Amino acid sequence: MRGRPAPRTGADDTLPGRPVTTIAPVAVVGGGLAGITAALALAEGGYPVTLYEARPRLGGATYSFQRGGLTVDNGQHVFLRCCTAYRGLLERLGGTARVGLQSRFDVRVLGTAGRSGRLRRTALPGPLHFVPALAGYRLLGPGDRLQALRGSLALSRLDPADPALDTMTFGSWLAAHGQRDPVREALWDLLAVAALNTGVDEAALGPAVKVFKTALLGRTDAADLGIPLVPLGELHDTAARAAIARRGGTVRLAAKVTAIEPGPAVVVDGVRTRASAVVVATRHEQAAKLVPPGAAPGRDGWSALDASPIINVHVVYDRPVMRMPFVAVTGSPVQWVFDKTRVAGLGEGQYLAVSVSVADTWIDRPTADIRKVFAPALRSVFPAAHEARMTDFFVTRERRATFRQGPGSGALRPQGTTRWPGLYLAGAWTDTGWPDTMEGAVRSGLHAASLVRHHMRHQESVS
Repeated sequence: MRGRPAPRTGADDTLPGRPVTTIAPVAVVGGGLAGITAALALAEGGYPVTLYEARPRLGGATYSFQRGGLTVDNGQHVFLRCCTAYRGLLERLGGTARVGLQSRFDVRVLGTAGRSGRLRRTALPGPLHFVPALAGYRLLGPGDRLQALRGSLALSRLDPADPALDTMTFGSWLAAHGQRDPVREALWDLLAVAALNTGVDEAALGPAVKVFKTALLGRTDAADLGIPLVPLGELHDTAARAAIARRGGTVRLAAKVTAIEPGPAVVVDGVRTRASAVVVATRHEQAAKLVPPGAAPGRDGWSALDASPIINVHVVYDRPVMRMPFVAVTGSPVQWVFDKTRVAGLGEGQYLAVSVSVADTWIDRPTADIRKVFAPALRSVFPAAHEARMTDFFVTRERRATFRQGPGSGALRPQGTTRWPGLYLAGAWTDTGWPDTMEGAVRSGLHAASLVRHHMRHQESVS
């Protein structure tokens, strides 16, 4: 362990060289990015920690599986250069070389009738770095480009932490600031729906301001896109388990925590296990079931955060149909398309993953119905698909991918502390100051680990 010597018990003083800690491990419940981060940070600090995950893998909503010889990610997850906490986690997991990060934000946007545009930042200081991109965005007419610039400047003056922004929708703000339908569809909807997984007319203004102000209207390089170059399971499961183990932590998979009791203690598969502290890093619905009412009187309100689904449509062709590594699409059920050929291990042909946010319309539709819509939609977007043969088509569904970030949701997000000393919360749904993203999840895990360390130091000082 690093940074602090392990205390010894009297019973083990007869065994030289075998110090045994008297401190019960910190229990981290939930093996998504928040739980992984908390467990790793605590282990790095020299604290004994056990991470409990009910599933047979780590990674939460970011995972991989095998299908017909391919390694399939459940969905496409991207990050931005401004996601410093997530990038820090990747570095600690040894994953920096396993992701690609743009040297400059550059997105090709395909519209209807063969039209296309490009959003590419310049080297000007923010927020001026996107002015040339908007001024030359061919999917908008000259008047709408001017309106987009005016809207961007107005948005940059807002404070995402202002509680008033949690009471109104992004859509109503856009309407009040002259952002017509063409601007909304080709710019604001295109980016906000992917970032928030909530429709623009339903999304709270606060999270939208956070996304645009931090990524597009802040530092020049903040929005540069990062994409995994390896399967998510390799990045967030295999590497995470190895990193925690190297630092002396324990990972227990297929271990279901059913209760949290005073002490604190956790009940795992029916067995009560004492803990020095507990970090609940599950989704908000599960956390509301685990956290006792006395520890968090507001827990019943967490269910009002609801959930917003995402589907990913996976299509394998017998030949390449898309030349770019990824594209965004407007005026189509297709939203963002990523080339997963190399990551999945496909030898011949091309494997595309279509990421569809706010997928309420599709989440319960049979795959056959989704194919009837998306197969021709992809042919419309990629003319080369007319000559290609589709060799596989399947859909992955995340019914509760994120919480629904509508008006009032900010007030429902709890802090990381509870009324019970030693019991803490983590997860992208907690009050991280970020929308429900990988960055928010990692930040919550780091915060929870900091709270645990403070608690443990206090316990040591009074013992």
